[in-house]
Amino acid sequence: MSNINNLTSKILSDAEERKASILASAEDEKNKILSKKIDKAKELEKEILVKANLESETKKERILSNAELKVRNNKLAAKQQIIDEVFVNSIDALNNLSKEAFLTFVKESIISMNISGDETLVLNSEGLSLVDDKFLKEINNALIEKGLLGNLTLSKEVGSFKGGFILEKNGVEINSTYEALVNSLRDELEYEVATVLFN
Repeated sequence: MSNINNLTSKILSDAEERKASILASAEDEKNKILSKKIDKAKELEKEILVKANLESETKKERILSNAELKVRNNKLAAKQQIIDEVFVNSIDALNNLSKEAFLTFVKESIISMNISGDETLVLNSEGLSLVDDKFLKEINNALIEKGLLGNLTLSKEVGSFKGGFILEKNGVEINSTYEALVNSLRDELEYEVATVLFN
């Protein structure tokens, strides 16, 4: 009987040792798996943080770049507006010429043109109030002296422009309005105007 008790004791003792060994091995395996998962989670966390930092840096750069572009465009628009005002103001200044300066401009411009001398002079209402038959005769006499027809006539129609004049013949116009003259000079003068204003 004692043999059976010894045997039972031995089996139970072995079972207890085996149980302890299995539990220790399972605990060890559990710790290894947890350690691997923790390491993997830390790596993933690092990757996510690096990616998030890169994305936030890229986003920040994009926002700054867009802001700088917007500022530059706003500055350019403001400069363009100022340049536009300069040219508009120059047309207004021409509209405020004295009677003598206006008549001199009309006469000298017409005499210097390559024309036949039998065109029609179109003026706006202010121009019509300044030009009379005597002035028209002066221009025609000057045209005759140049060997031209000297038969310039005044249009009964009132031009719808700010200032200056138009010469018309057979549907062809020579536009010497202030608007046309300033606009024709604008391309070559705009850079110089910008240099004077902004440098």
